[in-house]
Amino acid sequence: MNLSDSERVSAVLEGMGYTRTEIEEEANLLGILACSVRQKPIDKIYNKIAQWNKWKNRRNLITFVSGCILPADKEKFLKTFDLIFQMSELAQLPDMIREYGIVTPAGLKQPKPLMPKNEHITEMWHVKPKYQSTYEAFVPIQNGCDKFCTFCAVPYTRGREVSRPSAEIIEEVQHLVNQGYKSITLLGQNVNSYGLDKNGEEINFAGLLRQIGEFGKISGEEFWVYFTSPHPQDMNREVIEVIAAYDCLAKQIHLPMQSGDERVLIKMNRQHSMDKYRRIIADIRELIPQATLFTDIIVGFTGEGEAEFQNTVAAMNEFRFNMAYIAMYSPRPGAASYRWEDQVATADKKDRFHRLSEVMKIHSHKFNDAMVGKTFRVLINGTDRKTGFSTGLSEGKLIVRIDRRDDSLMGKIVDVRITSAADFSLSGKLHLELSNKN
Repeated sequence: MNLSDSERVSAVLEGMGYTRTEIEEEANLLGILACSVRQKPIDKIYNKIAQWNKWKNRRNLITFVSGCILPADKEKFLKTFDLIFQMSELAQLPDMIREYGIVTPAGLKQPKPLMPKNEHITEMWHVKPKYQSTYEAFVPIQNGCDKFCTFCAVPYTRGREVSRPSAEIIEEVQHLVNQGYKSITLLGQNVNSYGLDKNGEEINFAGLLRQIGEFGKISGEEFWVYFTSPHPQDMNREVIEVIAAYDCLAKQIHLPMQSGDERVLIKMNRQHSMDKYRRIIADIRELIPQATLFTDIIVGFTGEGEAEFQNTVAAMNEFRFNMAYIAMYSPRPGAASYRWEDQVATADKKDRFHRLSEVMKIHSHKFNDAMVGKTFRVLINGTDRKTGFSTGLSEGKLIVRIDRRDDSLMGKIVDVRITSAADFSLSGKLHLELSNKN
């Protein structure tokens, strides 16, 4: 989400006359899109702004911060950054900079009146992004969350759920496909609650996917559409049926589980049971057997003992995830669990993190081994630093290293025969005679 936001921030700044530099020491304007969900990124911000403020002794420099910021962090940032704004206020950033005294070509124009600070997030969506890639793009469809998981700060940084008009989403997806983009990710804090805030005036998430799928079928272009992140409470069979029905809807699903223990899920206020989660996985395995399955898991949440952790291990063994983004629990100011005593020792959190990671490796490697000898479509997106060979992602977002480097293939989908497997990656040979489909 922050990467997608940064594309819109870049577009606004370039519209003011700024040009991008990769060298911080040369910049007249430096900014950060923050993430208050974990403490480590916030600590990095304090280190960075301390360095930037020292540079002000030698030259003119303006600094800003935006993104996902908790009120407690915002109060501290007010003392160190020149400008702080919410992403919903992005359209007002030029006026903020003008008022701060920075002269740009746009600064000579008559400024627009500042909008109220609670102006709708839709103002930001009207800013045309400056895409950072020519083949991969992120399309926001929804902002905020109404779930209030006790460990999560998102409702306090992003606000309540707001759905973007479906017509705008479809138009942006069509534009990207017509421009040759191959990987498009629909973004939101809770994408599968899309449209629920509109009280029947907007289609639901399954309807949105269906419209994109119909466009993909008519276009004749090969591209993959992903989405992140859904919530199990709002995930239903209809969504899975739609994904199964259209080639352009990628057969990869990221479904955060967070814990495999019922009591911990209740304490997290996840609003779904393991039986509900199990039914969703059963539908995926039935309707999209080839799909890869990713998840998020928190270890060491307040009150999680060894027995509760073992239930998460059992769930990992049952569902055989291809990838799990495992995090050690850390309290965040603003979230409900911040008021609770953090009962799990750091050493135990680290131990559970490593143990669960080892379980994940087993299932990921076993899935990858089954791909050896088969040919798959792969989107080339880079080069391997060690070998210089090409790298890419399968439709299921598995990392693939390819035995040759050809810069002309960057951003293209090609056929690759898998020759070997590792824990979290594959290696293969490019099938030139089969790769001329696009």
